[in-house]
This record gives sequence, structure tokens and C-alpha cells, in this order.
Amino acid sequence: MSNRLEGKVALVTACTRGIGRAIADLFVDEGAKVYYACRNMETGKAAVEAARARGGQAELVYFEAHDPATHRSMIDECIAKEGRLDVLVNNFGESNPRKDLDITKCTYKEFEKTVCVDLSTVFNACQQALNKAMLKQHSGMMGAIINIGSVAAVCPDRTQVGYGVAKSGINHLSRQMARQVAHAGVRVNVLNPGIIATEAVAKHLTPETQSRYTTNCMIKHLGEPIDIAYMALYLASDESKYVTAHVMNVSGGWM
Repeated sequence: MSNRLEGKVALVTACTRGIGRAIADLFVDEGAKVYYACRNMETGKAAVEAARARGGQAELVYFEAHDPATHRSMIDECIAKEGRLDVLVNNFGESNPRKDLDITKCTYKEFEKTVCVDLSTVFNACQQALNKAMLKQHSGMMGAIINIGSVAAVCPDRTQVGYGVAKSGINHLSRQMARQVAHAGVRVNVLNPGIIATEAVAKHLTPETQSRYTTNCMIKHLGEPIDIAYMALYLASDESKYVTAHVMNVSGGWM
């Protein structure tokens, strides 16, 4: 590896598997000290131990998307130990495809739940990181916030109305933040993955749904978590120091 993140402190949420795990692991391998923020502490501990076994720097911190107190405490713990936070990756996203249906069938309760949790994790973590660390750091090392969205934010779906609205909100929230904090040397960008070959996709999307997606892709296969991780690495590194307020679809040319 090239140590593109050497000297940086990063925090990645929802990172025990899939895209989040790929991002956290790659950041470690590129020289960052990474805080793995997750709910399943046993799985998180295994991820941290694996990172350390490779010679990397990694720590474990508790994050529960449905508990806003943890959105604050994870940032507090990182700053208390490191005195800084250079990179924040908000990877969490949730939708129950059996309940988050189209506008005619989705209950308001389910819609509210999906939108609230997906947006609040980004809002709270960003606000805490900015106010408690990133806006105060004047070391010449630029801060980077990377929010993981979805192509559902930019392409209407036949179902999952709450999820699409939440992810669309993350796009606009990120652009607003980028405008509001650029003066302090903090960049905010979004990655919108297409369908990525994760455990969650295998569990919730039928082979027929996956096949329809790849049929309409320019690149005729699903993405891999590492594909998103490499884009996050670019946005976290100083190589992207002139990139902010950008929403990037990483979807194999779908759409």
C-alpha cells in the first residue's frame, strides 16, 4: 500500500461487514488510525484485531444508529483519545424492504422511521465532528467527510419510498454542509453506490432483481465493496483537496 492516509485519524460507522468494513480496512492499510464504529462489538472486535494483526492502527467504538446519544459519544471518545478527527465516513443506511413500500402502501410510521434514522446519523455525527474537532483543527491537514448514499437518491424506485427520500436528503445535506464549512478546510462529498455484492444484498434482493440491475448496467456485473472503498480512499486523501460538494454515482454506469 502507498500510505495515502498516513497520519490521519478516521472514524467509519456501520463497518463490521460490506461497504463499511471494506472502507475501514482499506483506510487502515493506507496508514490511517481508524475507529471502527459499530453496534455488534464482538464482530467489531474481530475486525479491529484483524487490522492490528496486519500491522495497522485500529480502535473500536460503540455506535447504535437508533440511539442518538451514541452518535455523540463515538465522536467524543475518538477525540478524547486522539485529540483530532480528520476523516468521517457515515456509512449507515437502513430500510426494511418488506415495510418500506411505495407511497400507496408504506405506513407513515415506517416512512418516518426510515427517513429519521438514515438522516439523523449523518446530521448528528457531522455536527459533532465539525464542532468538536474539524472546524478547530488548523494543522494544514484538510478534513474530509464522506457520506455513503445510494443511487436510490437520484433514480425513483418502484418501492422503498422512505429510503429514497432519506438518501436524497443526504445528498442535499452534504452539499449544504460543504458550502458552510469549506472556509475551515473541510470537504464534504457523497458516494452513491449501485447494487453492491454484500451480504445484505444477497439476503434482501432476489437473483431476478440483481439480474435486472446488471442487464441495465454498462458494466455487466454487480460492484464489490472494495470498489466503493477505493473511491472513499480518494475522497479521504489530500489527492482530492479540490473536490467538495460532489455527489458521485458508483454504479457501473447504471442510469
